[in-house]
Amino acid sequence: MNPLAELRYFFTALGYFTRVPVPRWVGFEPQWLNAAARYFPLVGALIGALAALVYLAALRVFPPGVAVLLSMAATLLATGAFHEDGLADCLDAFGGGYTREDVLRIMHDSRIGAFGAIGAVLALLIKWQTLAALPPLSAATLMIAGHAASRAFAISYLVTLEYVRPEGKAKPVAQRMGAAALGCALLFGLPWLLWPAWPDWRAAIVTFVVLIALRHALGRYFVRRIGGYTGDCLGFAQQVFELAIYLVGLAWISY
Repeated sequence: MNPLAELRYFFTALGYFTRVPVPRWVGFEPQWLNAAARYFPLVGALIGALAALVYLAALRVFPPGVAVLLSMAATLLATGAFHEDGLADCLDAFGGGYTREDVLRIMHDSRIGAFGAIGAVLALLIKWQTLAALPPLSAATLMIAGHAASRAFAISYLVTLEYVRPEGKAKPVAQRMGAAALGCALLFGLPWLLWPAWPDWRAAIVTFVVLIALRHALGRYFVRRIGGYTGDCLGFAQQVFELAIYLVGLAWISY
């Protein structure tokens, strides 16, 4: 393993998924993106840490609801709403398309329709209300776990599903991921699930089981509708997994 190459792959992942400036010496080559995929959950953990820091700082001045909104605004600004865009595109496509060709055509259209707009607003509202209802420490730790683990589960589709477009902005990423790279991605993403649940490890187990079930269901749906996945599908899946982590966390604490 070449440390300099791995550092370059990390910065490639950071530059691809966020608007954070990366050093000029890193450069960019499309073929690096597949190797960089193992670092996507680590980038997610950093985004989650940003959300947690903004949230905890805002809590000193504002009530929880406003603090959560400010933390969400910070992550949307940092990522350029990268995954939320995939969520909206998929909802428009799966909601409005009947044939495989219709779904892919609508998904490729940059304009947002009713399904996408309503779904994106609902997803943001659910995040806001769920995190605002949590105790501050639980909310902060779940933000990190949610951003990291959701990306680990989303990127796992690179191992089991086929990319269905002949070209596309996600094409360089969408090469088959090897077992070692997947193991690295899971190591960066999944242990964060234990942090909000500690010392009650059962909450982490329940969350993991829910994510496994959702991953299976979404994967089967993608294959049935379009034969595999697109970059938008990965963004859609990441948002679903993130929402599931927050909802399970709130349900566990409330129960």
